[in-house]
Amino acid sequence: MKRLLFFVLALTAACSSVEAATLDEVRARGKLLCGVNPGLQGFAARAADENWTGFDVDFCKAVAAATLGDAAKTEFVPVNAQERFDKLKSGAIDLLARNTTWTMERETITGIRFAGVSYHDGQGFIVKKLLGVNTALTLTGAAICFLSGTTTQANVEDFFREKEMSFVPVTFDKIDDLVKSFDESKCDTYTADLSQLYAIRLRLANPDDSIVLPDVISKEPLGPAVRQGDEQWFNIVRWTLFALINAEESEIKAASVDALKAESKKPGVRRILGLEGKFGEGLGLDADWAARAIKAVGHYGEIFERNLGKGSALAIERGINAQWSDGGLLYAPPIR
Repeated sequence: MKRLLFFVLALTAACSSVEAATLDEVRARGKLLCGVNPGLQGFAARAADENWTGFDVDFCKAVAAATLGDAAKTEFVPVNAQERFDKLKSGAIDLLARNTTWTMERETITGIRFAGVSYHDGQGFIVKKLLGVNTALTLTGAAICFLSGTTTQANVEDFFREKEMSFVPVTFDKIDDLVKSFDESKCDTYTADLSQLYAIRLRLANPDDSIVLPDVISKEPLGPAVRQGDEQWFNIVRWTLFALINAEESEIKAASVDALKAESKKPGVRRILGLEGKFGEGLGLDADWAARAIKAVGHYGEIFERNLGKGSALAIERGINAQWSDGGLLYAPPIR
C-alpha cells in the first residue's frame, strides 16, 4: 500500500511539473521560441534588416507580451512543413504559428494540440492565364505542383477522385523550388491554401500573368499549436488568441488600451483589460496579460488588416474571417 501511495504521489508531482514546464522554461530563458514559416508574405517573412513581420509573427509577439511582458522577447525559428511537428515536440520551439491546418490526425497521432482557429482558409489552385482555365473542373490530366509534408495532395486526390478526373503529381520539398518550377511552366498549376496562393503569386516573375481560380476544395482551419501534456501553456496560447478576437468585438485597439483602462465602464472591456475579475491567475499570469498583448500588436482586425487585408500587398478580403456579428466565422468564448 505504501509503495502504491508513493507511486501515485510521484506521478502527481511529475504531472504538475509537466503542466507548468513550458511557461517556466520560457520565463527562465527570457524569450519565446516561436516556429514560423521560413518566408510567406503576409504570414511570416524576414526583411533585410532581420526583422520579422506577418500575421503569425504578430500572434507570437502577443503571446510573448502576455507571458514575458515584452513582445520583443520573441525569437522566430524558421521551420519547414516536414520538420515543424518534430521541432515542436522536441522542445526546439515553444509554439508553432506556421499557417498549419488543424486536422484530427495531427491532434490525435502527432502529439500536438491546436489552440484554436486563427485563420479560416480553404485550398485552391493558381494557373497561368495562358492556360485558358477558369475552373478546377477542367484540370483533368494536369501536372500539379505540391509541397511535401502538407495535406494538399490528399485533398486533391479526394477532389479528383470524386469528379472522376486524373492528374500528375509533381512534389517538392522546398517552396522556392516549387515556385520556380511553376514560374517556368513545368507544372500546370500549384495548389495550396488560398492565402498562400495570394502570397506566392506576388513572388512570380510576372504576377499578373497568373490567376487564383475561384474553386475551394477543402476546409483549412489554420491555427497555433503546442505540445500535448501542458494544459497551462495550452490555455495561455488559446486565451491569448481569444483575447485578440474579443478585443476586436469590444473595439479595444492597440492605441486605445490605456484610455479604456482609465475610462471604460463596460464590464466586458474591463474584464479583458484585467480591471475586473482574476482571469490572469488561472493562467499563471498577472491581470494585465491580455492588455499587454493587445497593446503590443492590436486586436485581431488590426493584425489582419496590417498583414493580409486591403491595406497590405495581399489585399485579401475579410470574408469568412470577419467577426460572427458581421457575417463571418470569427467567434471566441467570452472572458468572464
